[in-house]
Amino acid sequence: MGDGAKRTRTDMPKPYRPSPLCPSGRRRAGTYAGLMIAGAHISSAGGLHNVPARAAAIGSDGVQVFIQSARTWKPTAHKPEDLAVLRAARESGQVQYIACHAIYFINLATDEPELLKKSRSALLNTIDVANAIAADGIVLHVGSHKGRGLEATLPQIVRELQTALKRLDGPWLLLENSAGAGGTIGRDPVELASIINAVDHPRLGMCIDTCHAYVSGVDVTDHQQLDALVTELDTRIGIERLRCLHVNDAAAACGSNRDRHANVGQGEMGKGLAVTLSHPALAGLPMLLETPGAEGNGPDAAELTALRALHKQGVTRRAAKARRAS
Repeated sequence: MGDGAKRTRTDMPKPYRPSPLCPSGRRRAGTYAGLMIAGAHISSAGGLHNVPARAAAIGSDGVQVFIQSARTWKPTAHKPEDLAVLRAARESGQVQYIACHAIYFINLATDEPELLKKSRSALLNTIDVANAIAADGIVLHVGSHKGRGLEATLPQIVRELQTALKRLDGPWLLLENSAGAGGTIGRDPVELASIINAVDHPRLGMCIDTCHAYVSGVDVTDHQQLDALVTELDTRIGIERLRCLHVNDAAAACGSNRDRHANVGQGEMGKGLAVTLSHPALAGLPMLLETPGAEGNGPDAAELTALRALHKQGVTRRAAKARRAS
């Protein structure tokens, strides 16, 4: 299938829609935009059993976690009871979405046998933990071709992903778009489509990072450019494979290829980020923050408040524009 070909939608799940329950278990009242899962990357320091309480403390509906230290290959030996706490929080609806982020060291395109072996092991370990906690998705950076090009490394990437996908028991495996620096893979829909279409698995999808899209050259604060990106993702891959968003402002210019996150509304995108948050094709997707937060310790309550406010602002403006046009 060519990169630009429209994919045949056979046995594909519908686009993600959140549960109609608040973390409290009560049904949400009617709002400006219906349902929204506003989430954040939450520290798992001390054990995954700490994640639900930390999420609740900042008002986070969904969570993203590292299931081991992001600074080492060594996997964490999780206690079964710790895994059970997070799984119960997801199954009860206390946590409405869980994404496990695989470590950044993974490189499925490497030509170094030892690095590939470590990458395979780390990804499989992440999948095993994600299965155990009833995670919804596993977010993965494919890696870098180190100048060899995607075409040369694609067969190996496909083989590794096919092996990994056999271990899935519930979650989706989500390829994240890159900021486009060097040989990093996934800088645009063409590269993501080349991989996803070659693997052709019903639970292989994507996670789009707003900062990465912006610094790779797509101004997602511009209605026309965002519409074009969404259309291209749908045409090449299928929008139903888009399962969550990483919502980050950018501390670097559009097209700079510099992966520098800024707090919501405080970077280069500013209030223009509302254009992405309110796009109808993205309605209902979990929106997960990876911002530095006020103290540099990660997303906090203020960041989630800002996320929700921008979402409301964007949806309200779109609705007003639609009324004026009718």
